[in-house]
Amino acid sequence: MSKQDLLSIMPLFILTSAAILILFSISIKRNHKVIFGITIFSLLADFIFLSVVKTPVSWIVEPLFVFDGFGKFNLGLLLLTALSLAMLSYAYFEQREERKEEYYILLILATLGACTLTISKHFISLFLGLEILSVSLYSMIAYLRKRERSDEGGIKYLIIAACSSAFLLFGMALIYYVTGSMEFASIGVYLSALHELPIIMIAGFGFLIVGIGFKLGIVPFHMWTADVYEGAPLPVTSFLATVSKGGVVALLVRFYTQVNGHQHDSIVGTFTVLVIASMFVGNFLALQQQNVKRLLAYSSISHLGYILVAFIAGGQLGLEAVSFYLVAYFITTVGAFGILTYLSDKDRDAELLVDFKGLFWRRPWTATSFSAMLLSLAGIPLTAGFVGKFYIVAAGVSSSTWLLVTMLIVNSAIGLFYYIRIIAIMCEKEHIEVQTQVELTPSIYLISGFSVAVLTIALLWVGVFPDELIALIQSMLNP
Repeated sequence: MSKQDLLSIMPLFILTSAAILILFSISIKRNHKVIFGITIFSLLADFIFLSVVKTPVSWIVEPLFVFDGFGKFNLGLLLLTALSLAMLSYAYFEQREERKEEYYILLILATLGACTLTISKHFISLFLGLEILSVSLYSMIAYLRKRERSDEGGIKYLIIAACSSAFLLFGMALIYYVTGSMEFASIGVYLSALHELPIIMIAGFGFLIVGIGFKLGIVPFHMWTADVYEGAPLPVTSFLATVSKGGVVALLVRFYTQVNGHQHDSIVGTFTVLVIASMFVGNFLALQQQNVKRLLAYSSISHLGYILVAFIAGGQLGLEAVSFYLVAYFITTVGAFGILTYLSDKDRDAELLVDFKGLFWRRPWTATSFSAMLLSLAGIPLTAGFVGKFYIVAAGVSSSTWLLVTMLIVNSAIGLFYYIRIIAIMCEKEHIEVQTQVELTPSIYLISGFSVAVLTIALLWVGVFPDELIALIQSMLNP
């Protein structure tokens, strides 16, 4: 391995080393503050290394990884998101009686799996990253064993992930049988010489789409998505909605681009049906929810549909739109779940609509931040969500995918209703007094409050001044 190879894989090595260090620290003495500090330092050091160390524009570590601008951008996004979730996790788990320290090992390993996916160019690294991510999430979802629905959520995710892995492996086997290669670029070269896909190849891509569909939770592979979100601890729910999905989206974009998926009508048609179904079903199911966790779960299905509109549009503008929307979606979703985490107590999560009744009169600043997050999810101007949706619409228009653009606009209007409903409930004057977090010290409140404040500022900054982020994305994707 060359020096450049070692520098390229260093972000993965730092995460692996951090997980081992935490494991040894726990074996010596359990200390939540120390483990939290190691986690924060490791994720921050990893991001700084990624930002500071100069590497070639695109470097391939044969045969598994490619470190290009798209990969580096998504690595940085995943690391920053994991850092935010670790900060929000401290106060949440400090209230719980369960042993907390092992959670941070699982958080780092799950982040390692997602990061591996973003730089994969081979079926082997794809499967390794996916399994590291999935196995960590089994335990994270069921971490609070004494909580109602926790074990149920973990078991359901285990079944979903097992089905996903089975479909993916079978699809990989069929594609390998036809092409004789497991490398994305080699598969693309083989397909470019074909006028139409053989039936075995179509079946292989079909199995891959089903496996990826389970991981993303898009329709019709969304069966237990809301149950898993509801059963998981709130920081884990946020991780599922952001880092977990973001790694898979980055992988899907790379694979689709390298195999020239846009040239095959059967693949484009399949994704078009899945996207439209995800937008409509996700929004209509969210309209019926009284549980905010479940509402945001179904909302995430529709948002993945929005992201896939730009994915199908393809081209440079489509790639930029996917990257920008991921940033906007991550900020908004982590912020929304972060506020739910901040409002939760040791007995249960703040997840029912009634928990937010009169919040504007009890905690005006918290309610204002939550409103900003909800308005961003709805795509209201002056928020990051609006610019993200505008970018996706621009990508769709440039590629003349008029049907998908129309469906996106219609579904954005549908989604506006249930986001505004939560804000209306927070404005009601009759409210139920809820005692929360009475055991925690102000310094612990400060960590979560600071994280939510930074996310709110970032949300508005990206919404009002998106030029800097757009320039960064363009410089990373067009070096």
